Amino acid sequence: MRMSKLFVQTLRENPADAEVISHKLLVRAGYIRKLANGIYNYLPLMWRVLKKIENIVREEMDRAGAQELLMPFVQPSELWKESGRWDVYGKELMRMKDRHEREMCLGPTHEEVITAIAREGIRSYKQLPVNLYQIQSKFRDEIRPRFGLLRGREFIMKDAYSFDVDEKGLDKSYEIMAEAYKKIFERCGLETKMVQSDSGAIGGSVSHEFMVLVNENSETNAGENDVFYCPKCGYSANSNHAVSKLNPVNTDGGFEKAEIKDTPKCGSITELAEYLKVPSCVICKCLIYVIDGKYVAALIRGDRTVEETKLMNAFNGNEIRIAGNDEIEEIMTNSGYSAVAGFIGPKGLKGIEIIADETVVPLKNFVIGINETDKHLTGANWGKDVDLPSKICDIRLVEENDLCPQCSEKLKVTKGIEVGNIFKLGMKYSKSMNAVFSDKDGQEKPFIMGCYGIGISRTAAAAVERHHDEHGIIWPQSIAPYLVTIVPVSDQDEQQMKIAEEIYQKLLEAKVEVLIDDRSERAGVKLKDADLIGIPYRITVGKTIKDNLVEFKTRSTGEIEFITPEQAAEKIKKIIL
Repeated sequence: MRMSKLFVQTLRENPADAEVISHKLLVRAGYIRKLANGIYNYLPLMWRVLKKIENIVREEMDRAGAQELLMPFVQPSELWKESGRWDVYGKELMRMKDRHEREMCLGPTHEEVITAIAREGIRSYKQLPVNLYQIQSKFRDEIRPRFGLLRGREFIMKDAYSFDVDEKGLDKSYEIMAEAYKKIFERCGLETKMVQSDSGAIGGSVSHEFMVLVNENSETNAGENDVFYCPKCGYSANSNHAVSKLNPVNTDGGFEKAEIKDTPKCGSITELAEYLKVPSCVICKCLIYVIDGKYVAALIRGDRTVEETKLMNAFNGNEIRIAGNDEIEEIMTNSGYSAVAGFIGPKGLKGIEIIADETVVPLKNFVIGINETDKHLTGANWGKDVDLPSKICDIRLVEENDLCPQCSEKLKVTKGIEVGNIFKLGMKYSKSMNAVFSDKDGQEKPFIMGCYGIGISRTAAAAVERHHDEHGIIWPQSIAPYLVTIVPVSDQDEQQMKIAEEIYQKLLEAKVEVLIDDRSERAGVKLKDADLIGIPYRITVGKTIKDNLVEFKTRSTGEIEFITPEQAAEKIKKIIL
């Protein structure tokens, strides 16, 4: 391809709405252009990258025994109502009606459709196991799309679904997919970590994410999730799923008796701890959340943070948010109180479910709100001054230096970008949608299902996050849009253009993916564009051609050597062998 013909427009300035490096560089290098919030055009360079990733995915999925199909992007509501997700999925599901007033949606995922396909096409255990996959555009109406391709509304995804006769079969399918994923991301030039995760709206009993770990000193902080891991035993989990043991602390407040004390303007844990001269770990804080439209009060130790996904899952919820001041006022009024946030306690709350984190159970002589502004109860004890809720579970966010749940080593944390996920769905969809097969005894049984996703466009963006420098993108060779770019320094120099064309033609004949920058631009512009676009190898034909030498540069290392044009062409040919 000739740069003079390539549809690409590079920019020298970052787009105003770009926060992370992949978004900045993909726009500046002419790979993507924004169409609407969270929706992007994939321009020719980007499409080449995406097709490379898709081909790697296809090869490994096919090698693992999966079969490719293609399901509709638009789905009827009937299937979602069968599974029970139509009313609970959330606002991310883009709902609409066709001209006949039939309810439809844009597919964010395809569990219902694939289950219907299996229900119609698989009758006997003799047809199992089966793994079907597609590479398809998806749409989720994210409330806050950001980070370019990392959290867009429309995206390209590979999703696969396995069907087995029993849990043992699912375990095997799950393991096969996990190994395939490791190979896929390794071939894409990405080091990933397989971590335990929350199943979210997909559902299922077990799930793992494949996370690309972001450089800890990254200026972009593009990782959307904290990943907690143990350097000793290898335990790792996403923040919304991670568990830990707590470092021992004294949870006895030391108050001699229970009494109400004035705590003026102590609406935060820090202010309250300083005023009472106690550590925050002996304070029980009470936070009000709204889960699927219902109020919930969450109790947790003052020095810890609620992990909202864990809290939501404790109530089998789909949407969660912290209650606003008006909602807290409503709760207080209904309960006969008038306290504001920061002074709320569980005692006497009406029409609201209360849950306690495990951290509050050992508290003695502790501090807690009493639903009266500027006052707290000190020296409180469970069962005497305050009732401990019956619903107690882990709803806390793990923190760095908490102890590993498996070996008690201190946990570390880093940022990660999710590029793939795998789920053990079990009978979540097959049972609700009556998708059954006949076993060897002639009995009807629901399929045991698994689900396996890879974000194709996210993988490309994650590769940029991991592979770039101050000059631009550094594509891994396996997914680069072109392998080599040839840059004649001056299009007015006949010898430079002649040699550049000769190298170009030799590489084309060898079926090398090659660019030649034949534009009438300054040398500086061409060289900057080459680095920005991120082609793995660059052959520069400049003044040294008088000595029969060209500059050969490896983008990933910055290494430069001067070799003959023949040697340059042969070196590239050997790279693709």
